[in-house]
Amino acid sequence: MKVLVANIEDVMREAASRWTLVAYFLLSTIFILIFAAAVNLDIVNGTLAGAKLFGKEVQMSGNEISIEKLVLGFESGFSAVLYFLCTFLAIFATAHLVPRMQEKGTIDLYLARPVPRVKLLLSRYAAGLVLAGSNIVYLIGSIWLIVIWKTHVVHPRFLLGGALILFVIATLLAFAFVVGVITSSTAVSIMTSYGLFFFAIMLAGHERIAAAVSKEWQAWLINTLYWIVPKTAEIGEAVVAYVSGNRVPEQVAAALSPMPFLTTAAFGIVCLILASWLFQRKEF
Repeated sequence: MKVLVANIEDVMREAASRWTLVAYFLLSTIFILIFAAAVNLDIVNGTLAGAKLFGKEVQMSGNEISIEKLVLGFESGFSAVLYFLCTFLAIFATAHLVPRMQEKGTIDLYLARPVPRVKLLLSRYAAGLVLAGSNIVYLIGSIWLIVIWKTHVVHPRFLLGGALILFVIATLLAFAFVVGVITSSTAVSIMTSYGLFFFAIMLAGHERIAAAVSKEWQAWLINTLYWIVPKTAEIGEAVVAYVSGNRVPEQVAAALSPMPFLTTAAFGIVCLILASWLFQRKEF
């Protein structure tokens, strides 16, 4: 426990000294302020009489619509935006944790402590999740409170959807740790993590891609890769489905099935085990 607390303090101190922490939360603050200024609602007796988004009138089918339905629809759509935003910011802010730890001088200081290498790496991983999780709470929580303030409508699912986003971040961070141990490069860790995120989204259409290739082994490879990589597209749909409750199409609600979460969790666990094994045997 002391190792974990010490690593969290080190990560936060390091992020603050290198301006990573300031930039991380500053970007989130700018996004929150833009959101607060962009959305203007005219609510009369619990219904929406008019709305402006970025200064433009929002066209409505009737004179008044239910504010409950509006907020639910808005939060459902906006949860997809936050899924990408939170994930991208988290990767950018945490992918450096292993490469910087392996810098000459820094790694000597860490290894001089009476702490096993695996525990050192895993505690740094947990510290990265604390950093990412704190920003998710700050970003999603602030927007949630703004929506409550402007509409007086409370949907806890929007706030709790952040847990699903943190799950994806945890998986991608585990992959970034593997790359960081191998390459000792922050840039490569960031690029490969983003690449994995988008590659997994492309593989969501693996059945159509496999049907389009000319060789059987190519189709087999595509389908195999689909089952290996994290299900970033499916979990993004799951975030929207969870926030929306029963107000989403059946094909989107299907993303809440256990399969995408189990295979994604398995990928993250394997990455952590591999990163720990490589770090244990690496010479400095």
